[in-house]
Amino acid sequence: MNVGRTCKHQLVSITPETGLTAAAQLMREKHIGYLVVIETGTQAARLVGVLTDRDIVISVVARGVDAKDLTVGDVMSREPVTVHEEQAIDEAVRTMRRMGVRRLPVVSSKGAVVGVLSLDDVIDTLAGEIGDLAGAMHSEQRIEGVLRP
Repeated sequence: MNVGRTCKHQLVSITPETGLTAAAQLMREKHIGYLVVIETGTQAARLVGVLTDRDIVISVVARGVDAKDLTVGDVMSREPVTVHEEQAIDEAVRTMRRMGVRRLPVVSSKGAVVGVLSLDDVIDTLAGEIGDLAGAMHSEQRIEGVLRP
C-alpha cells in the first residue's frame, strides 16, 4: 500500500500572513488540528510550512502570548518534511517516527501538495487489512467444515 492511496486528499491550507486567531477558528470550524501553509504568487502555490493545534498551544498559549498579535508565519513549523504519494506506508511511518510527527504533507512527482498522511489514516488502513485477514481465516475454517465434515 502506498501513501497516495492512504492519505486524505482534502487539504485545508492557509497563508503565512493569515492571523493566528483566524487559523485557530478555521481549525475549529473544519474539526482539524493541522493546516498546510502555502505561499501563493505568480507561480503555483508552494508549501512553506505547517501549523498544528499543538504549535499554537506550545508556542502561544503555554507562553501567555497574545494570539491576536501573531500570524501563522510567526508560529508555523517551517520547511516540513514531506512524503511522496508513491512512497510505501512503512517508509512514511519510519519518517514520522524519526521526525516525531503524527502527520506529513504528501507531494506529487511535480512537488505539489496533494494530501496529508496521518497516523490515524495508517491505523485505519491497517485495521481494514487485519479485518480482511481475519475474514480469510474464518472463511477457510467455514469452507473446511463444509468440505471435510
